[in-house]
Amino acid sequence: MSLTPVATPMPHITGQPTATPVLDVQHLTRAFGLGEQRLLAVNDVSFSILPGQVVALVGESGSGKSTLARLVLRLLEPTSGTINLDGRNVKSGGPRDYWRQVQAVFQDPNASMNQFFSIGSLMRQALSLREPRLNRAQRTAAAAKALGDVGLDPSDTLDKLPHELSGGQRQRIMIARALALEPRLLVADEPTSMLDASLRVSVLNLLKDLCARRNTAILFITHDLGQAYYLADQLLVMHHGELVESGPTESVVANPQHEYTQRLLADVPRLH
Repeated sequence: MSLTPVATPMPHITGQPTATPVLDVQHLTRAFGLGEQRLLAVNDVSFSILPGQVVALVGESGSGKSTLARLVLRLLEPTSGTINLDGRNVKSGGPRDYWRQVQAVFQDPNASMNQFFSIGSLMRQALSLREPRLNRAQRTAAAAKALGDVGLDPSDTLDKLPHELSGGQRQRIMIARALALEPRLLVADEPTSMLDASLRVSVLNLLKDLCARRNTAILFITHDLGQAYYLADQLLVMHHGELVESGPTESVVANPQHEYTQRLLADVPRLH
């Protein structure tokens, strides 16, 4: 079976089997409601991500992907199960310390930006989480470097308001803001869904390139199997709150074992 990705896929990088996972999730469960109304949005999910590895979580809307992302980001508390970061249970420290190590990029950059603050102010606020002792000039310099890393001109960007920029520029700024904190893990929840097709590959390349250079792990959440195939080393398939299939991306795409995965792949358009 062949799958036509959005462009020629990059070489997939796999971590060393002996490496300590950046993220290790074991038997994670999140339930909503009680009694007959109880819904398992995430049901007994286990997986891990190695340093410098991209793991894609795919599934249809309502499969539990975003709930799992919120659990990993500590925006929701699990009903049961554990989340370990670099071998330590995340409950052993406060959320602020955790968010220095784990950052997110969401699908709508507008929802993550105060429209009355300049890009420079937004970047400096984020950097205060990592280095509270830095003065304004030092934070501005660090913000300028982060913007340059994502292909933006700091002199043309720092003083602008969000509405003065394009959607692609705003999404690059969100990536720059997240990576400026030098996180161990980046959670990217549908980061290209609001971009037009011409910008999607550039954002995917940006994520792959920056995180490969920094050895940052990525949890890439998407409903688009083409993007997952293009970017990810490992593929997790989620259905009704459960992981129904996982493995190296090439293997899962070439030889899907679960009926749901087969159905997802059958729905991918092909060019003949």
